[in-house]
Amino acid sequence: MSLELPAPIAAYYEADKKDGDAVARCFTEEATVIDEARHHHGRAAIARWREEAATAFTYTVEPLSMAGKDGATVVTCHVEGDFPGSPVRLDNTFTLDGELISRLEIT
Repeated sequence: MSLELPAPIAAYYEADKKDGDAVARCFTEEATVIDEARHHHGRAAIARWREEAATAFTYTVEPLSMAGKDGATVVTCHVEGDFPGSPVRLDNTFTLDGELISRLEIT
């Protein structure tokens, strides 16, 4: 990764290369992920969300840029894989709570 991402966000992108449990540990107990208009609340649901995505498709994520917006951190990523419409640019909007992520919205 060439960007200087905040530690919790950098940890998320590294964990995404592993498995759902690794991803879930990057979040608070009560965190929410919003992806494709679906809400995933809590670590167990977040782990399932990540595993479902990894089972359905093979993909890579490359963070391209980062900006602050309304107290959150928006990371624009290049996502490429064997999913319909690949490749795409997605904004990942992170809200942090200390050293963990409390909310992630992918648009």
